[in-house]
Amino acid sequence: MKKIGIPETIESLSTKKTDRLYLNDFFLTWDKSMDELTAVLEVAEIFRYMRKLNISPKVFDSGIAVSIFRDKSTRTRFSFASASNLLGLALQALDEEKSQIAHGETVRETATMISYLTEVIGIRDDIFLGEGHRYQKEVAESVHQGYLEGVLSRRPTVVNLQCDIDHPTQTMSDLLHVMNYFDGMENLRGKKIAITWAYSPSYGKPLSVPQGIIGLLTRFGMEVALAHPKGYDLMPEVEDLARKNALDSGGAFSKVDSMEEAFQDADIVYPKSWAPYAVMEERTQRLKAGDDEGLVALEAQCLESNKDFIDWTCTDELMKTTKEGGALYLHCLPADITGVSCERGEVEVSVLDRHRVPLYTQAGYKPYIIAAMIFLSKIENPAEKLTEMVNEGRKRVL
Repeated sequence: MKKIGIPETIESLSTKKTDRLYLNDFFLTWDKSMDELTAVLEVAEIFRYMRKLNISPKVFDSGIAVSIFRDKSTRTRFSFASASNLLGLALQALDEEKSQIAHGETVRETATMISYLTEVIGIRDDIFLGEGHRYQKEVAESVHQGYLEGVLSRRPTVVNLQCDIDHPTQTMSDLLHVMNYFDGMENLRGKKIAITWAYSPSYGKPLSVPQGIIGLLTRFGMEVALAHPKGYDLMPEVEDLARKNALDSGGAFSKVDSMEEAFQDADIVYPKSWAPYAVMEERTQRLKAGDDEGLVALEAQCLESNKDFIDWTCTDELMKTTKEGGALYLHCLPADITGVSCERGEVEVSVLDRHRVPLYTQAGYKPYIIAAMIFLSKIENPAEKLTEMVNEGRKRVL
């Protein structure tokens, strides 16, 4: 994709079946077809090209994009704002503490009230297992009902900005970065990526990034190696999905017992901390029971458990064991950096500094990926509309 331009990419887009994306939500990458995933990647690339050529991709003259962040965020929060603005939407963040939610307003009522002139709702809800994806679906069902009943003149679509299961805007950005790094989707087949747990002195990092990676990249014929200490399992159904994807795509999915084995001859490495699946389940149960003391005790227990695996960290020595010692290092950021943000962490500062520019490039794809998801959910004939916009050539900067 890196070596072709706008006309060729639009021509390729025109061959993709994207009708199921129109007026639909984007929750999980594995719910989308290969045509639909490729369309998101191609539209994101077209938007990148348009910006370089100073062509405006603004398709909305009015309307708002609503963001709901139930967890802290830097990259995704600003990427959603940038994507919304790129398309011509004004951004409005819902602060639940300042809304009537604090007075018992239901999800259905809130979703309807924020949607009168809204085109898209972006939601991050990743803290409690079994809750985030459920909440996003409830919001989507609520606005759909409002549209069917004639309360809303247009159905807002929902974009998953991270839930407890998947982080599609992150993993699709990662995929686009990897595709451009290796000069095209066709060159990903057979490439080995190591997605490994790494030590962190913090507690409760979501499962959604590693799950999103194994659920997505196994669809592209890649060799995906998952490594984590005993007990730090992901959701079993997502691992099963990764095995099926690898079988269908001609790739491979394996689980190994150490970072060393996963890194061996890897083309790409993605060392990232996460909390054990069983711990995240227990955390949710204690939350529902209102067991505050139990939550504090669980956190302390998990932090102590992490210390047993303090050597699970990405070092210069480990990087030398990768393919020709030059694997592409990925991280969704922020990383826990040994000697910088913590005493011991996920990665040595020398490794991160050497890969800082590619990491920033990786993050820089996310506004375009989110814009592409929004665009494809609101525009019925995307190739036709993009051709019209490019031919018009309206300047972004006058």
